[in-house]
Amino acid sequence: MKAALFHEYGPPDVLKFQDWPDPVPRAGEVRIKVHAATVNRVLDVALRRGAQTQREPVMPCIPGVDCAGLVDMIGPGVTRWKIGDKVAGAGTMPLNVVAEDGLATYTGPKGMMGVKRPGGFAQYVCLPSTIVRPLPDNLSFHEAAVVMRHVPTAWNLLVNIAKLQKDEWVLIMGASGNLGAIGIQIAKNVIGAKVICTAGSRARADLGLELGADVAVDYSSQDLLAEIMKATGGKGVDVLYDNIANPKVLPQAFKGIGMDGRLVTAGAHGGPDVMIDFFHLYDHRIMIKGSPGSREGDLPVCFAAAANGQIKVQIAKVLPLSQAAHAHYLVENDPGMGKIVLDPTLD
Repeated sequence: MKAALFHEYGPPDVLKFQDWPDPVPRAGEVRIKVHAATVNRVLDVALRRGAQTQREPVMPCIPGVDCAGLVDMIGPGVTRWKIGDKVAGAGTMPLNVVAEDGLATYTGPKGMMGVKRPGGFAQYVCLPSTIVRPLPDNLSFHEAAVVMRHVPTAWNLLVNIAKLQKDEWVLIMGASGNLGAIGIQIAKNVIGAKVICTAGSRARADLGLELGADVAVDYSSQDLLAEIMKATGGKGVDVLYDNIANPKVLPQAFKGIGMDGRLVTAGAHGGPDVMIDFFHLYDHRIMIKGSPGSREGDLPVCFAAAANGQIKVQIAKVLPLSQAAHAHYLVENDPGMGKIVLDPTLD
């Protein structure tokens, strides 16, 4: 098969498109013919650059922390899938063999695909059958890969952790980013909240209006705190949803959180160190909660929301796998770029 992989850290051109042995599923695994894998700013691009060495990727590393495609080979003991099933997989999973019914009792090492075990930047990838999920018929592979990567994280933050309610005010940071764009749609289309979105330019902030936000703020030219208070009648927002940790902007946004407000986050690529007003924190009884990933049971709901049009993922480009290095270059040099999806079937 062909795969895009790196043998050492460095610039995008260390990511080589080359021949690699076809994987064969072990007991309890299925092999997926990959039709889509997303390019992620931290878990792919920063990892390849050497800025995520704490994750200790297994070298040579085939990145790609998610994938969507068709089951094309089944390992011993697998009964829940058949060849031709339309599926997706992502995230942290067992590294050793695990029986199809053994995930709950598995105590061996775990790791993220694309970091500790081969990822989706390949024509084929083997995954434990227990973590593979079915796709709705009316959701494309490209959409499904983006949904699997980002939507459950946004859902977990807004629904499970912040417990955002209908008609509450939420401030979505990074309106044009992937988690920001999805957060706007979950808040507005699924929950029925009132949404303020913000970004570092007028054009990027206004993208949030197109996705359903009630108010869009360009923090490069507007006073973010003043605009929050204007929109909420001086009350402040109930929820601040941030996945950037911009040290210049987040302190101002934090002061826009109202009484019993909640700040939720699963990212810090703009930080990570941010100064906040602790008087405001305790005086307004604010909860701060960080949580990567999602909860069991969230993904089917997220797939359904995408399939019925409540959530539309933002895909900037679909490129063949052979252009993986170019995709890394694009993401590295345009922080506001929408999602790039690699499709090995285009080569």
